[in-house]
Amino acid sequence: MYFILRTLVIKLKVVVSGGHIVSSSVSCQYAIYNEGIQYWNVFKPVLDEFENRQIQIHYLTSVQNDPAFEADYHFVKSEFIGEGNKAIARLNLFSADILLMTTPGLDVYQLKRSKSVKHYAHILHMPSDATMYRLFGIDYFDSVLLTGDYQADDIRTLEQQRGIPEKQLVTVGCSYLDVFMKKKEQLPTDDNHVFTVLVSPSWGPSSILSRHGEKLLDSLVKSGLRIIIRPHPQSKKTEALILEKLHAKHKDVPNLEWDYESQNIFSLAKADIMISDFSIIIYDYLFLFDKPVIYVKQGFDMRPYDADDLGEDAAEQLWQFRTIREIGIELKEEEFPRIGEIIKNISDNKELKQARVKARDTAWQHRGEAGRRIADFMVNQREQENTRSYI
Repeated sequence: MYFILRTLVIKLKVVVSGGHIVSSSVSCQYAIYNEGIQYWNVFKPVLDEFENRQIQIHYLTSVQNDPAFEADYHFVKSEFIGEGNKAIARLNLFSADILLMTTPGLDVYQLKRSKSVKHYAHILHMPSDATMYRLFGIDYFDSVLLTGDYQADDIRTLEQQRGIPEKQLVTVGCSYLDVFMKKKEQLPTDDNHVFTVLVSPSWGPSSILSRHGEKLLDSLVKSGLRIIIRPHPQSKKTEALILEKLHAKHKDVPNLEWDYESQNIFSLAKADIMISDFSIIIYDYLFLFDKPVIYVKQGFDMRPYDADDLGEDAAEQLWQFRTIREIGIELKEEEFPRIGEIIKNISDNKELKQARVKARDTAWQHRGEAGRRIADFMVNQREQENTRSYI
């Protein structure tokens, strides 16, 4: 009822002419919506491709200092549309032939389909299971752009279970990893490198900082190794007290530092080994730098996620959880006191390397081609939409 009332309020605020609601936007052919600075690298290769092709595209962003405003674009029209409900109100009345976004939940909560948008495309922004969205996250999009073919099977299963129409599923690759791949090649070499352990967890009650933060960090500090802690961006909002406590306890520790940079590639490049839980940053590290990962297995509550509808053993069967057991080395809580010894004795054997290559080839297809493939899809899709409209 809350969202229904908000929709009515939005409709009352727009101009009404001849009994019809008039969109506040000028119609465009191609559009992208970016809800946060963390998604800039997802869209940059696409914007660059449209710019190179000299095709106009409307770029809507909720990031006031979005890098697009500083880019030398001539065919990309960038517009700040505010955050939260202000942005949603604009999107709900937007007009375009095709609108691309990472934002899930279309037609589930506040974000509604605009009658003036012909095609909604969702792009997966991580090379992980497509069913790890909150319930119904991608159900009502017209298409979903995948990073790897494997993501399609579970989407099709949910479509059949829920009796919803099949979406177009197109594998285009992973655009932000393409960006990082280029940045990696440009990173300066560190002639004074010191063996470094990167702790980069997910967030929430099941993450390692929430469950084991103090005990884990105490053991790592005692090892004498250089430690970088990179909390998940969401932790600053939902786990601020935990972070404050850990900061206070280790503020004068010389071999421990914290990383809150918007881009993770700099810490990834410094690390010789990663410790994580179920965070997808594991795959960024493995795919880009091909180095060992230690994971602390956590119980994961699947109930809020689409994957829970796949069956009782969904968490065990999902690609990302199944694969981490093949490419990573499990660390149990009782082993924390020996963590320094364990890290020093880890052997990056042939089997682990082969498993990493297999995982990368599965989840990150068409490497270096995502921007071109996404632009191709949008252009071809618009042509199909216009052809249908004339039939």
